[in-house]
Amino acid sequence: MKKQLKICPAIFPMPVILIATYNEDGTIDVMNAAWGCAYDLHQIQLNISESHRTTKNIRRTGCFTVTVATADHIAEADYVGLVSGDKVKDKFKRTGLKAHKSDLIDAPILDDFPICMECKDIEFQGEYGVLGEIVRLSVDEEFVDDKGNVDLAKMRVISYDPFNHGYYVVGEKVGQAFKDGRKYIK
Repeated sequence: MKKQLKICPAIFPMPVILIATYNEDGTIDVMNAAWGCAYDLHQIQLNISESHRTTKNIRRTGCFTVTVATADHIAEADYVGLVSGDKVKDKFKRTGLKAHKSDLIDAPILDDFPICMECKDIEFQGEYGVLGEIVRLSVDEEFVDDKGNVDLAKMRVISYDPFNHGYYVVGEKVGQAFKDGRKYIK
């Protein structure tokens, strides 16, 4: 029998994503968001409110980058979610993380994380939705094998647990998509 719990977004794992933009003065703004997902093959949807500095920056520049947080930088990823850029002007600098400017869009690429999606052509969907087109995907070479496959276990990406507010490393492969279920196809 199932036990009824307090309602929460019970989709697990939730990716821990970092959204990076430039502030008006050229400094870097980064926020942690667990509510983001693939919208289609070339688009990503972020569920962030209008009150965030990041949302304001996206509206102004039309660009942002998204990276997936890793176990190596849990404290930094958590910090940029705890502190508002409206209250702490140098929050990115305080983390000690490094970044460089994209040569394709007006947004920073976070150097300390292994994967980056550079996004533009924004569409705002209601009060909480930001939709962006992924114009470039890059992954640090050490996490890509000879066949072009990405090794998520080696990357040690983290996910968010909405029940206990914990971070968990994603990594153990337990099956093969589009293959394991074939045993039921007659």
